[in-house]
Amino acid sequence: MKLFLILLPLVYLAGNGYLFWRVMQAISCAPLWCRIMAGILFWTAAFSLFAAIGMRDAGLPEAVLKWMFRIGSVWMVFLLYMVLLLIGFDIAGIFIPQLKPSLLFALPITLCILGYGYINYRHPKVEHIDISLEKEGAPVRIVAVSDVHLGYGTGVSALKKYVEKINTQNPDLILIAGDLIDNSVNPLLNEPFAEVLSALQAPMGIYMVPGNHEYISGIDACMDFLKDTPITVLRDSIVTLPGGQQLIGRDDISNRGRRHLEDLMNAADRARPVIVLDHQPYDLKKTDLLGADLQISGHTHRGQIWPLNWVTDRLFEQSHGYRKWPHTHVWVSSGLSLWGPPFRIGTHSDMAVIDLK
Repeated sequence: MKLFLILLPLVYLAGNGYLFWRVMQAISCAPLWCRIMAGILFWTAAFSLFAAIGMRDAGLPEAVLKWMFRIGSVWMVFLLYMVLLLIGFDIAGIFIPQLKPSLLFALPITLCILGYGYINYRHPKVEHIDISLEKEGAPVRIVAVSDVHLGYGTGVSALKKYVEKINTQNPDLILIAGDLIDNSVNPLLNEPFAEVLSALQAPMGIYMVPGNHEYISGIDACMDFLKDTPITVLRDSIVTLPGGQQLIGRDDISNRGRRHLEDLMNAADRARPVIVLDHQPYDLKKTDLLGADLQISGHTHRGQIWPLNWVTDRLFEQSHGYRKWPHTHVWVSSGLSLWGPPFRIGTHSDMAVIDLK
């Protein structure tokens, strides 16, 4: 993991350097002032996301931070596909000279891919899952979501649509598997995010566990914000639902002192259905061996964009979707929304409607 964290910024810098070189080649005949302006705009876009995250508590106007975040996040995906296509066209150009200059082909294709990715992102899939258990407990309809990432990327207007989509499913219970908040609570305090969240409707309650982004945003600040919503945050605690089901909400792995799942399972009534809500889907074999009936997680985004989904499919025992393990039903959400770039390419945003009987 440490090697990955070192290599990632180096790869990003190398990709930007390559694309910058190709752009400068393409506009080499332009006046000097045009090339200078192009260079300034290029590197501003390349680093604006990191600047927005780094200066989120520096007192800059929210509108400025929001646009820095959006421009920089879009740039990351634009860069990825431009570099892949340029390399591909350069190789193909060896055999088909008509494909040069490759920049003229790569740019419109990249823009089309991003357009598709944006439309795909704005239409989350609803997965319907029926689960029958041989245990006591009233039937319950659960709407499970994860990774909404409220803030500069997912604003109030998008949240309103998500709330409406959730309520349309007529849930008895709403479970949020972490990363409801993105990188900072600050943008949530200046707009009616709490008011919109308060429109969620579920007679058996709305429960959430923290994700790694709640810790990035400041876990105490997140807890204070959520006090003004109907959401109950579970941190290594157990709730007995009105239908008798046992809901175990785990704190995120970011808290190194979080309780072991064995302790929480031993404290639950195992004769009843046991639901585990845990942001990061690690140690699923252990969850299965401990006999949990259902685990709901998120975190992976399934990579969000191709080819990163190939990476998450290999990093996690289960990177997305529903799977029946020997003892445990597991749902891993790809995320109702997403982090950073507003694109879904090769993956889907999703939410699950789980009828537990």
